[in-house]
Amino acid sequence: MKKVLFITYFWPPSGKASLHWPFDMIKYLPESNWHPVVLTAAEDTFSQKDESLLNEIDPNLLVIKTKSPEPFNFYKKFLSKDKNEPLVASETISQTNESLKHKIAIWIRMNLFIPDARMGWYFPSIVEGRIFLTGNYFDAMVSIGPPHTSHLIASRLSKMFGIPHIPVFIDPWTDIIYYKNFKRDKLTLAIDNYLEKRVLLNAKKVVFVTETMKNNYVKKYDWLKNKSVVLYWGYDEKSFTNIKTEKKLDGEILLHAGNIFDYQNPKVLWKFISRLKAKGRKFKIKFIGTVGPEIKKSIEEAGLNDITEYAGFLNYSDMLSELHKANYLMVCASEPRHVPGKLFEYLRTGKPIIAFGDENEEVNKILSEANAGMLFSYSQDGHEFFDNVQKFKTDISFVKKFDRRNIAKDLAEIMNNI
Repeated sequence: MKKVLFITYFWPPSGKASLHWPFDMIKYLPESNWHPVVLTAAEDTFSQKDESLLNEIDPNLLVIKTKSPEPFNFYKKFLSKDKNEPLVASETISQTNESLKHKIAIWIRMNLFIPDARMGWYFPSIVEGRIFLTGNYFDAMVSIGPPHTSHLIASRLSKMFGIPHIPVFIDPWTDIIYYKNFKRDKLTLAIDNYLEKRVLLNAKKVVFVTETMKNNYVKKYDWLKNKSVVLYWGYDEKSFTNIKTEKKLDGEILLHAGNIFDYQNPKVLWKFISRLKAKGRKFKIKFIGTVGPEIKKSIEEAGLNDITEYAGFLNYSDMLSELHKANYLMVCASEPRHVPGKLFEYLRTGKPIIAFGDENEEVNKILSEANAGMLFSYSQDGHEFFDNVQKFKTDISFVKKFDRRNIAKDLAEIMNNI
């Protein structure tokens, strides 16, 4: 059996959504004759915890944990927050917080933390990785980013031990969407672009989770064309067995699962739902995960506070259960190069999906081919979705192409040919 080393910052009990792709690849790769080993951070104090995922880990899986300074603990200390006080993702990049300390913290994060706030994980992982790999042969190395620090670690170890490296890009590196809202120094950008290019040059193959992102990178680096592949985020079919669902409440539920930031605010939708409410239509809006303060403000201004529930973080199985209870599922695809991972779980439920995102043709294409819903720009209120909701009958046979068990087979084939 061939051996592959996965380098991923997030690992259970972290509840971070971005761990599910590598988690399921690692689970299913042995079926394709690949034996995985994991190199991860010893503790992720920033993310919410999902202890239930620990039960799904193969007891024979070797997981190497390396120490990593947690910069968000320094962030809380700098802002005089209690060390045990929860910190949500939207808070760390908030543009509504006008305090001087917050602005300084943002500048430090955007300009001194290169490639990202997990840069402190680099040296401990190089040390531990070198010790482990001395005397242990591997056929391939796969890194998951963001954080893109994981790609730097893998690229360095790849060169040291001659192991073919495959970086997996869940999001872009040097121009990830939230960078657009903040000024980065020219020197910072130059260093970041140099690191990105160096990693990509060394890589044997590069995996992108969307076609649009792959095309964007090939446009930036034309020499990437022949070593770039797309493996969609997908979903795990096994997670959709024996899902517990209670009897539905009276009325219609519109649900959004996952973090939603202020730049993803469908303001016109809230006004439309307010008009439906005024006409006597029984509606409920539900959010699972963190919600940007401007979104909460827009909902309040639309007079929808009394029909809105903020459930906060739920473990993965409970989140899937809530998806099945809802009547409609909402996704905000603000980044044209990004297909939100939750979209595939939404698709598998068979529920009608309303999506918002300017110029996100890839999301629109997937929704259309699955006959699962509609995509609107942020200037539209989405009324056509509600007018035509009965026409959406999701093609589950199409959706099952995105089962991660199948995607793991594709990844195995890529590794077999490097």
